[in-house]
This record gives sequence, C-alpha cells and structure tokens, in this order.
Amino acid sequence: MLDFGFDKLALIGAVALIVIGPEKLPRVARTVGTLLGKAQRYVADVKAEVNRSIELEELQKMKSQFQTAVSDVEQSVRQEVNSATQALNQTWSDVTADGTSYEASLQTPTPEYRHPKKNWRLKRGATPLWFKQKAGVKRHTQSGAARVARFRPPGLNR
Repeated sequence: MLDFGFDKLALIGAVALIVIGPEKLPRVARTVGTLLGKAQRYVADVKAEVNRSIELEELQKMKSQFQTAVSDVEQSVRQEVNSATQALNQTWSDVTADGTSYEASLQTPTPEYRHPKKNWRLKRGATPLWFKQKAGVKRHTQSGAARVARFRPPGLNR
C-alpha cells in the first residue's frame, strides 16, 4: 500500500482545508473514510475468496490422491483374499478327496447348561469395610435411640 508519513498527511490536510473549506471538510472526510472502509472490505473479501478457491483446489487434489490410494489398497486386498480362498478350496478338496470322514471327529457334544449359582450376599460381603464406610453403606441397623446417642455431643449425657 502507499506509504504516507506524518508530514505528507499534514500537507494533504492543509491543502484539503484550503481547497474544500472548513465548512465542508468534515463531511468530505466522513465520505472519504466510508469509501476507504468499503474498499478495504471489498479487497478483504476478494482475498478470502481467492484463498478459498486455492484451498478447494488443494482439497480436490488430496481427494484424488486418497481415492487412488484406496483403490490400490482395495485391489491388493482383493488379490490376497482371492489367493487365500483358492488355497483354502485346494486344501479342502485335498482333504475331502482322501475318503476319510473328518466331520464326525470334529463334532463335540454340546455341554449341559448349569446355573452359575451367584450369591448376592457373598458379593455384598466381598466389599471392604473401608469402602463401605467411605461410601456410606450401612453395615447393620441401629435403633433410633442408639443413633441419637451416637451423634449427641459428649457434654449432653442424660
């Protein structure tokens, strides 16, 4: 942008005061300021639009590179799966061609269902006392009188 020092700005102001006059100078200065602001906003919008278009082009390039990489990986995976399937089919045909029945030896009897016999009292009793005290879990019941006696200040015994 243009480089104006203080002395150049003072000279421009003095010339404007003489040419325009003191009555119209504030109105002209306001108008010039508004026009400069609009011009700066327009330039900023154009810069932002150019930056967005550059970023969009970069993103499209990255997208195309990513798609080519994905297609390459997909092809290699398909080739590996196909080769593994062919090897498995070959092995299966070799095994079944022997004539022996492996199916009977592979089947095992299903186990009978047994209830796990969970004991909630045992689970509750497995909690440590320090955790119960910290969590505020009651370990045993107290009568109302015992509770009052427990929380009564020591100097008020009746």
